[in-house]
Amino acid sequence: MRTVDMRKDGLDALKAHEGEEMEVTGCLGERYIGCGMKSGILHVEGTPGNALGSYLDGGTIYVDGNAQDATADTMNSGLVAIRGSAGDALAYGMRGGRVYVLGDAGYRAGVHMKAYEDRKSTLVIGGRTGSFLGEYLAGGIIIVLGLGDEQRDITGYFCGNGMYAGTIYLRTERTPLNLSDKLVRRNVDEEEKERILKPIIEDFASVFSLSADRCMSGSFIAIEADESKSYSQLYAAV
Repeated sequence: MRTVDMRKDGLDALKAHEGEEMEVTGCLGERYIGCGMKSGILHVEGTPGNALGSYLDGGTIYVDGNAQDATADTMNSGLVAIRGSAGDALAYGMRGGRVYVLGDAGYRAGVHMKAYEDRKSTLVIGGRTGSFLGEYLAGGIIIVLGLGDEQRDITGYFCGNGMYAGTIYLRTERTPLNLSDKLVRRNVDEEEKERILKPIIEDFASVFSLSADRCMSGSFIAIEADESKSYSQLYAAV
């Protein structure tokens, strides 16, 4: 495995060896690591800066620590796995692939995520999220597990505000704060858990060496657009 020290080698070294498996050390806020990467694997140590994995187009990025804002912005495909927490605007406009965060995420995670035919963006957050989770969601799946202090709300205010497609799954029985009347909150039955949630959560658990049973335990609710409300008819179904 090739080692790239961001303090000495910088982004140019990552671009020069794209497609390889690399250990990326010495990260302290450097932006655009893995931006547009089409193949290869990055093992990132330290704290990468904004726009980690933005426009990712097939590569894999593992972060042993926290990530800052705009991780996986407009990502197309691949995997970003963060063994820590992520900042604001995580997976903004994500169009495909998987983003897994073991810890918490900030405000506006999953804003305007999309799906098209067999390309379905997937965001799984192991901890909690800030307000405006899944704002303007246009497709794909968001799962928040709330592992840890399960007596607290696992999302902030206005979950799913303005969403018109896709589904937000929350491992809780509590209705999110200030939920819009243009959204539907429903309980997830065992069939849906097995068919939709289990494969995704098992994959998430395997990446972080967690117990899949622990992640699947308890009740889930789903948040979706109310198709009877007028604005949801302005958009094409995906």
